Amino acid sequence: MAEEVREPDATALDEVVTFTSELIRIDTTNRGGGDCRERPAAEYVAERLAAAGIEPALLERTTGRTNVVARIPGTDPAAPALLVHGHLDVVPADPAEWSVHPFSGEVRDGLVWGRGAVDMKNMDAMVLAVVRSWARQGVRPRRDVVLAYTADEEDSAADGSGFLADRHAGLFEGCTEGISESGAFSFHPEPGTTLYPIAAGERGTAWLKLTAHGRAGHGSKVNTANAVTRLAAAVARIGAHTWPVRLTTTVRAALTELAALYGIEIDTHAPGFDTDLLLDKLGPAAALVAPTVRNSANPTMMEAGYKVNVIPGTAVAYVDGRMLPGAEEEFAETMDRLTGPDVEWEFHHREVPLEAPVDSPTFARLRAAVERFDPDGHVVPFTMSGGTDAKQFSRLGITGYGFSPLKLPPGLDYAALFHGVDERVPVDALHFGVRVLDHYLKSA
Repeated sequence: MAEEVREPDATALDEVVTFTSELIRIDTTNRGGGDCRERPAAEYVAERLAAAGIEPALLERTTGRTNVVARIPGTDPAAPALLVHGHLDVVPADPAEWSVHPFSGEVRDGLVWGRGAVDMKNMDAMVLAVVRSWARQGVRPRRDVVLAYTADEEDSAADGSGFLADRHAGLFEGCTEGISESGAFSFHPEPGTTLYPIAAGERGTAWLKLTAHGRAGHGSKVNTANAVTRLAAAVARIGAHTWPVRLTTTVRAALTELAALYGIEIDTHAPGFDTDLLLDKLGPAAALVAPTVRNSANPTMMEAGYKVNVIPGTAVAYVDGRMLPGAEEEFAETMDRLTGPDVEWEFHHREVPLEAPVDSPTFARLRAAVERFDPDGHVVPFTMSGGTDAKQFSRLGITGYGFSPLKLPPGLDYAALFHGVDERVPVDALHFGVRVLDHYLKSA
């Protein structure tokens, strides 16, 4: 006889919607450079943890940039602890571009609308609803579960997970693994096919500052040492560069599982294996893998000059670079070549790439938790093109997976909602996430 699925209580399903909506209403816009205040959202979370008998610690490096950490004791003291983390800050949103106000938290047509609905106040709310349900039911997980609600993930994480890892490592004692955002969401590459990518890797962050030096002078004179020209040439070379394919263990596993799903026989280690050809054959499903088969570097900002008829002596540009595990040296060497002798480059912000095992018992449990509640879905591993707080927590020896489960309807593009206009999440998807998280966290 099949094992009975023990559901979270009905209150948890109501609370996850309320918590998501009310957290969205708390404007925690992170504009960068320290311009953010997460404390009201942190206090909101802490109050609801405390009401459930879970003791929260509120921690700040900078006034107003507040983090919340709490530990729920497990039934097996010998078991390693599990970290569950989510960030409280969000990226900016222009109300003029939205159908609803981005900080309204409006619940309409079965959807919760607003900035943070998928990135990532939904996950914050799901975790909060689950652990409060445990408190009402007298449930304890097998492992200690450490909760961390962080500040500053949408910028440098210096006031958030970086601060926690560097200054409060003791709060995470015993944690060997962690789960957080950007994984276990449903993706529909074609009618009748539902994929659930679980993240087992992240490209490293390489935000670069480029500085070109030249000879200042009058804008009407010939100038063969123009800093703006030198910088523009370097930026153009970087933007036009095609990076070589570099397949990591996680990406190989993703390609292998996707190919099998589509009946394509491959050997990613075979001489002459053509990754781009396989991506073409995978069609829309390739979107899960295509951004992570290479390093990347995208110019994003340029600063130069102060008057149209004055050639400045310096010009500056910024580049969003991402590095695959094992490809960091190649990235630096390529930047040296592309910038050339007249432009200096440095890391404006750098974080390590990550890779977690996909053949681990933990990944198997994550897969099983999703498939239990959607037996027709197909779980596949993938690598995130960007990064999360898992990078900072990796300093403590914590292996991270992206696991914030949502069952989304076809046509609702999860990836496009991240940092996008009209960010929203279905109420049914939040209920699915609560059930999956509840099951996984109790059995992990």
